[in-house]
Amino acid sequence: MLHSGSRNIGNNLAQCHINTAKELAKIAGNKLPDPDLAYFVAGTLEFQAYWHDLQWAQDYARFNREVMMARFKRIIEKHLAGGKASKPLLEVNCHHNYAEKEVHFGEDVYITRKGAVRATEQDYGIIPGSMGAKSYIVKGKGNHASFCSCSHGAGRLMSRNKAKNAYTLDDLIEQTKGVECRKDSGVLDEIPGAYKSIDEVMNQQLDLVEPIATLKQVVCVKG
Repeated sequence: MLHSGSRNIGNNLAQCHINTAKELAKIAGNKLPDPDLAYFVAGTLEFQAYWHDLQWAQDYARFNREVMMARFKRIIEKHLAGGKASKPLLEVNCHHNYAEKEVHFGEDVYITRKGAVRATEQDYGIIPGSMGAKSYIVKGKGNHASFCSCSHGAGRLMSRNKAKNAYTLDDLIEQTKGVECRKDSGVLDEIPGAYKSIDEVMNQQLDLVEPIATLKQVVCVKG
């Protein structure tokens, strides 16, 4: 199981469009509660340019993961399968923190899933726990009340800064016992105690997804 987004180019594209939206708000004289609430109007050239770049960044992120997994698969085959090609039982490559145009309740709408993945009846998803907890592979149930979505992971109990102040390096070593991973102050903000219980999170969304596999990591690499 691995993760990669658009590797910062998506962020650069977003900042470019955010700046454009802010300038348009100034020109139009829009009095927004906060400048970061600037927006594009659907159907305008600015919106079309933004949507084009957003979809490009999401496609790039997906391809990024495909390349990484293909390379990892070759390494596994070389060192654990005697060089023989292997065929996975299931491959899952899903976005989170992204936007799509979909049909819900009979309307064409733009859906933004932040910390969430799509969970239609045709979708398989990945719901990871923390560095020291198990993760789940799930199949969507197509629950329209959630706009066919489910959580992307356990979710944080506390912010990164709060975690760094609340826990020590000894806590990190204890909470990641049995997992080969970084055990230094640089990843203290990722300590398992800073996250919600993945089992509790899964129990709360059994109406959204069906767990089909459980993964317990033995190695966790934070890049």
